[in-house]
Amino acid sequence: MRKIALNKGILKSGLCTAGVFTALLIPAIGHAQDVQISELSSIVESNQATTAFVFNTLLFLIGGTLVMWMAAGFAMLEAGLVRTKNVSMQCLKNIMLYSVAGLMFWVTGYSLMYTGVDGGFMGSFGPYSWPEAGGSTGGDYSVASDWFFQMVFCATTASIVSGTLAERIKFWPFIIFVALLTGILYPITGSWEWGAGWLDAKGFSDFAGSTLVHSVGGWAALSGAILLGARSGKYGKDGKVTPMLASSIPLATLGTFILWMGWFGFNGASQLALGTITDAADVSKIFANTNLAAAGGVVIAVILTQLIYKKIDVTMALNGALAGLVAITAEPLMPSALTAILIGGVGGAIVVFTVPLLDKLKIDDVVGAIPVHLVAGIFGTLIVPLSNPDATFGVQLLGVVAIGAFTFIASFIIWLALKLALGIRVSEEDEYTGLDQAEVGIPAYPEFVKT
Repeated sequence: MRKIALNKGILKSGLCTAGVFTALLIPAIGHAQDVQISELSSIVESNQATTAFVFNTLLFLIGGTLVMWMAAGFAMLEAGLVRTKNVSMQCLKNIMLYSVAGLMFWVTGYSLMYTGVDGGFMGSFGPYSWPEAGGSTGGDYSVASDWFFQMVFCATTASIVSGTLAERIKFWPFIIFVALLTGILYPITGSWEWGAGWLDAKGFSDFAGSTLVHSVGGWAALSGAILLGARSGKYGKDGKVTPMLASSIPLATLGTFILWMGWFGFNGASQLALGTITDAADVSKIFANTNLAAAGGVVIAVILTQLIYKKIDVTMALNGALAGLVAITAEPLMPSALTAILIGGVGGAIVVFTVPLLDKLKIDDVVGAIPVHLVAGIFGTLIVPLSNPDATFGVQLLGVVAIGAFTFIASFIIWLALKLALGIRVSEEDEYTGLDQAEVGIPAYPEFVKT
């Protein structure tokens, strides 16, 4: 009995001690759990931020590479649509303009477009710099990846001008204009919306650049075409238009497909984020709508040329695709699939009806860039409120007019100054011989050149 009593006493004592220990331990465990949860939460948030940074940066780099590939598309499209004697010149112009745009956008373009705009009309002058390797980056993406992505958009603007003025413009005056367009004009108007300038404050919306890229290039091309004049023999005194046949329809078709492919980066990466499920879904929808719009542009252009001319014009079909792409670029995310097709289809119709209108006005656009990039770009910008309730027609129209007026007038002044100072048009003899022989010295197709 004593042993049992003793054991009971020991048991009671042990239970009391355990109770006290447990009472002291539970708060400590709870505190430790709180600390662990807090630390775990911080780790998760850090990992999420790191993942978003990586995917956002990757989107810029892949998208920028696709847009850079569009430079090849423009080169092939233009090389295919000019005459045989001018192909080398178009190839030279396109690789040179891409290079000049890349340099000028670093020298002053990016800073003018994005640094210190603060609701105003432009940023600051001067070269843009990014952190040293391994240094702090800040933000949700790499600064250098953003610069690269924005730079290839700038180069696209200059490519638009090249095709319109082909076959009769001097090389060096054209390159001087490109330097001013990419280093000053394009960045200024770009800052008005994408740089959080005055148009952005008013609610102007241009998702990937129907106006900020394509119409800017179109206005610059139009002003140059008016001052430069048409190619010799293009328009007769009786108003007759003389066709000047393309050198290679297969090459032009290849260029169109390259541009179509590059547009997925142009529009898709303009989402500017890929770090969440929502962003990934939005980028996917942008890809789909972009493709549908291009397809709609082709189909409508083919049907209309068959109905109007009784034959299908393959160059209209190619430009129908591009016009559909330009039209959807101002808002590729919000439209439904059917709406995207209709927007692209109207873009294709714009090409079919605007090309002959330019011929009536005797404005010689060798590749059809003005209907594709300027007119379809204006349409795409104005139609944004159809699918985006945050946009209004009045503000969209204000943006189109303001950017158009600034770009056309400034470009016209630059072209006029170049015309008076250097001359912008080659001689009649050089135009007849071809710019491959006259300015480049290396014909693209030597078997077709008399020696």
